[in-house]
Amino acid sequence: MDAHFLPISRVRQAPSVAVVVDVMRAYTVAAWAFARGAEKIVLAESTADALALTVRHPGWVALKDGPPAPGFDLVNSPGLLRSADLSGRTVVQKTTAGTVGALAVKHAPLVLCAGFVVAEATARVLRAGGYEEVTFVVTGEDGRADEDLACAEYIAHRATGPDTTAATATGPATETAGAPGATTGPATDTTTAPGYTTDRATADRAAPYLHRAAASRAAVELATGIREGAHADDVALCLELDRFPFAMAATLEDGLMVLRPHTPH
Repeated sequence: MDAHFLPISRVRQAPSVAVVVDVMRAYTVAAWAFARGAEKIVLAESTADALALTVRHPGWVALKDGPPAPGFDLVNSPGLLRSADLSGRTVVQKTTAGTVGALAVKHAPLVLCAGFVVAEATARVLRAGGYEEVTFVVTGEDGRADEDLACAEYIAHRATGPDTTAATATGPATETAGAPGATTGPATDTTTAPGYTTDRATADRAAPYLHRAAASRAAVELATGIREGAHADDVALCLELDRFPFAMAATLEDGLMVLRPHTPH
């Protein structure tokens, strides 16, 4: 697999396969939303679009970066979201980088959205598809966010490395659809146990990547309260390796970019 790592600003055309990475915090939050029962996540172009969607669909809930704001039900924090009951709900998400990155590649045949919490599941989708070329969109800080680059590089390593079978899935699959070797549908609630059983060798290989993410600017800003709308556990939750057994795939549905859980075999 030929892996390319690009910032959002350098995405000129839709790649054949895109993996959009936002560790802190968009796609950690998205994974937690699915674990808490969300059916789908609509990735909004702007905060105004997010609010307009909830007006048209009163049962939908809106989520954004930063502190709480009128019209928004949730903030972009895994620590604050993990106790929410989102059973059967549609979440509308607008963030500074993560959702922007996915929308930049919305015409790609396959768009996966990822963080460390779904790293192994994402790598398994790539392995199952046998893709020759994959573009990793490193969303933070115009491609310089080390937590996102580290995660992208780790997923690429897991998808192509010499030992790609160390982690064992523990979560069930649901209805079949989507990319080769995967199923899609509502995620089960996996908040009580990791999505994969990770052995010591896998943990050791992941350690340098997680260390880079823990030392990143985003991690420091979250830990020191510079970023608003945060919980004290956010950094730790963003660095939970393979917390969930599903990947996340985004597709265009009636003109909207919609993210759903996507569970590899």
